[in-house]
Amino acid sequence: MSHSIRLAQAEDYPRIMEIWESAVLATHDFLAEEDFNYFKEVIPRDYLPHLQVYLLVENDQAEGFASVAEGNLEMLFIHNEMRGKGYGKKLYEFMKKTTGLTKVDVNEQNPQAIRFYEKMGFKQIGRSEKDGSGKDYPIIHMSL
Repeated sequence: MSHSIRLAQAEDYPRIMEIWESAVLATHDFLAEEDFNYFKEVIPRDYLPHLQVYLLVENDQAEGFASVAEGNLEMLFIHNEMRGKGYGKKLYEFMKKTTGLTKVDVNEQNPQAIRFYEKMGFKQIGRSEKDGSGKDYPIIHMSL
């Protein structure tokens, strides 16, 4: 596995959204279509321009991305076709070393993600009934 990790630029947003869509369709079966479409619109417009987003690149193709703000892992997504190959762990380890992240919020209905973060050493410290957008998707708050 020969990969690199670099900061994303605005021209990377279409690929970032391809990765996001493939990952969410594979892992977020609880997400209503209207909410899927809402996030697909607001992420590149309202989130990505305000975050430092890192891309995991394999063979000149971005296959994953992540971002941390104020110690919180805001997003970590791996293209569905590349899941299970260690990319999530590599990207997580890079983000932990580079950004000093200590927290993550995970959808309660995404047990794969909860198990992944538990394997990375996170413990549940709280729960919210709604997500950060005020939608009815319970969130598990985790910390190292």
